[in-house]
Amino acid sequence: MADPTPSAQPNARQRWARILLAGPGAIIVTLALLAGMPLWLPGGAAGIDNLAIPLVMAPLIWALLFFHACLDRNLTRVALVAGALLLVHGGLVATRMMAGPPAAERNL
Repeated sequence: MADPTPSAQPNARQRWARILLAGPGAIIVTLALLAGMPLWLPGGAAGIDNLAIPLVMAPLIWALLFFHACLDRNLTRVALVAGALLLVHGGLVATRMMAGPPAAERNL
């Protein structure tokens, strides 16, 4: 079996970037998604679906991010997808945290 061409072998920098995106990066983005999903998911009949669905989907979200980081050839696309998800859901959480108290609490 012949050795692959040098251009096909990832260098150390690309390998570490992929490891960081697949490991801690996937976990951090998953946690940001879990924190942001209740803000845009509907409450459902019992009013708790927006809390239960993200918890049930957490392993699926993590697996998708992990395998995307491991299997996609374009490392820039992996970083852009993960960064966009982190920024959007992190922004949702930040705006909710920085907002004032709900109207029901202001009238008390």
